[in-house]
Amino acid sequence: MKYKRILLKLSGESLMEEKQYGFDENRLSDYAKQIKEISEIGIQVAIVMGGGNIFRGLNGTFKGFDRVKGDQMGMLATIINSLALSSALEKEGMKRKVFTSIRMEPIGHLYSKEDAIETLEKGEVVIISGGTGNPFFTTDTASVLRAMELNADIMLKGTHVDGIYTADPKKDPTATKFDRISYDEIYNRGLKIMDLTATALAKNNHLPIIVFEMNTMKNLKKILRGEKLGTLVHN
Repeated sequence: MKYKRILLKLSGESLMEEKQYGFDENRLSDYAKQIKEISEIGIQVAIVMGGGNIFRGLNGTFKGFDRVKGDQMGMLATIINSLALSSALEKEGMKRKVFTSIRMEPIGHLYSKEDAIETLEKGEVVIISGGTGNPFFTTDTASVLRAMELNADIMLKGTHVDGIYTADPKKDPTATKFDRISYDEIYNRGLKIMDLTATALAKNNHLPIIVFEMNTMKNLKKILRGEKLGTLVHN
């Protein structure tokens, strides 16, 4: 296998399937099965969940919420998703541990790099919730930060789109997909793949990222076997 330890970022929106809110239980089950597949072949898996299927802090500010309070609500949404994924992994017989970026026992263990790495080395799946624990930072930034802290070989950003395009493929039928793209080109083209803080953090620390479609079964395992799926983001 090309990678020993990965950071998997899962968007909240991808959990909804056809729903307008919340998560689809079948989608959670599919994700758990894919994670189990790669864990069983020796890949150490850390996961950061988004929360946009329940509440997005930035959107909340447009509805009258204070930005800090809105972001804190978004952090709680990621914790709900993390608990749901943990339950789905439990049904698959997987050992896993939920960490929270803010103290919230007994819901989860307070995150620390040392504890998370120790859990990974035991072969357990690590789920890190609560974003960075601070307002004004997205879960993409949290994902890059945790990937670096845990010395992950790569960050995999699982979405409902099969990679990065020149434009939104749902709105522009002429949009073309990149097989690989540099961080500088993402910035120069103004592509909304991640927020600028996450992009700069990944670029400055030479963290490779693959953006891929998680909703197709076996895709996660195929990527880790070296198949060219999605889009590779690099320096």
